[in-house]
Amino acid sequence: MKKFMDEDFLLQSPTAKKLYHEHAEKMPIFDNHCHIPPRYIAENTQFENITRIWLYGDHYKWRAMRANGVDESFITGDAPDWEKFEKWAETVPQTIRNPLYHWTHLELKRFFGIDKLLSPATSREIWDECNEKLQSPEYSVRNLILKANVHTICTTDDPVDSLEFHKSIKNSGFGVHVLPAWRPDKAMAADNTESFNKYVDKLADVSGIKIDAFGSFMEALDARHRYFHENGCRLSDHGIETALAEDYTLEEVSSIFVKIRNGIELSDNEILKFKSCMLYEFGVMDHSRGWVQQFHLGALRNNNTRLFNRLGPDTGFDSIGDFEIAKPLSKFFDRLDMNDQLAKTIIYNLNPRDNELIATMAGNFQDGSLPGKMQYGSAWWFLDQKDGMEKQINSLSNLGLLSRFVGMLTDSRSFLSYARHEYFRRTLCNLLGNDVENGEIPYDMELLGQMVENICFNNARNFFNFENGE
Repeated sequence: MKKFMDEDFLLQSPTAKKLYHEHAEKMPIFDNHCHIPPRYIAENTQFENITRIWLYGDHYKWRAMRANGVDESFITGDAPDWEKFEKWAETVPQTIRNPLYHWTHLELKRFFGIDKLLSPATSREIWDECNEKLQSPEYSVRNLILKANVHTICTTDDPVDSLEFHKSIKNSGFGVHVLPAWRPDKAMAADNTESFNKYVDKLADVSGIKIDAFGSFMEALDARHRYFHENGCRLSDHGIETALAEDYTLEEVSSIFVKIRNGIELSDNEILKFKSCMLYEFGVMDHSRGWVQQFHLGALRNNNTRLFNRLGPDTGFDSIGDFEIAKPLSKFFDRLDMNDQLAKTIIYNLNPRDNELIATMAGNFQDGSLPGKMQYGSAWWFLDQKDGMEKQINSLSNLGLLSRFVGMLTDSRSFLSYARHEYFRRTLCNLLGNDVENGEIPYDMELLGQMVENICFNNARNFFNFENGE
């Protein structure tokens, strides 16, 4: 019987161990999508206790605690931090076979050197040890990032964001690249005319452009896109249910925009036409500046109306959706490709039924201009566990080129989540190692070792091609 989470955790063969320990383990982390607040990095925040760095904002843990019968006051409520941690410690033993059990103990081990299993019996001891360490300069946000061997971090930022914290980080000389990523979801959210108009007014203010028509709206967005580019941004990100590719004319969209500015609510068809136009225009912008566009598809959000009204969005009430993906995604990419304006692209799916769909869709628009122009992105959100990672890797391997894959990301709000890259790397090496042991691929450590290093870091560095990326 193997010891739980030893140095060969998840590595089931000699080849897997060699690939991980000699190749994957040493590679820096390129985290091209996360939700960590850049302010914490700019200010080099020192968290006062483990609850604040570990439980605040973590939807995964919140969902598990609710499933374990924990009252909301100990999750997002005003209970003391110790009591919140105590409730999490009560929940952890119940998460056996959930990836949270692995992530929890990987993070305790890698960042705090704690090998004990978290439970009610160990909670006070672990609380005290973590909190004592968090008071030392070694555990400031920047030092935690350095401890994890992070090379690049891409945050998630709205077009109206000032990027003041990114500028501060760059000017400070911090040795890790912390760059913005353009997330323009609000700039196409015409479902609610009142809130959308407030957003347009804010966009006008930050861009210095009077927005009185669709043309000036796009001019203001392009000005902000250019501003992001000047501040190091080289990628966009779109959180949408499915691709939006309704037919429209610019005359129609211009008329729709006038209705919006006049406070008139739109029909469902008008909303779809407007959003389809905006998604296309964002794609054109990204291509014009040589950016990468990312699409996170398939989340059904804010399902619990009662708790959404109480707690707001992004509090753990989203799930996998079952939207039509193939036809609109094909039409959207084809529309850009027909005009030779299809940027480098990464597509992430949330429903595992769509794995092969996305892998083959990416293959439709590879054009030989560069390796892996169209990427089937890493297992995302509800799928970023061992089973989901293996299925994504297998789908990509069967239908594309795993060797050109840009690898893992955290998609997290926690500075301790870099352990997810280790989890991914061990899973990757184990799959390749098992193939070698089974005689399915050759025992060529030069070939396989380089492939592993490329997937863990080199491919992403080359794909995103940030200025000063070395």
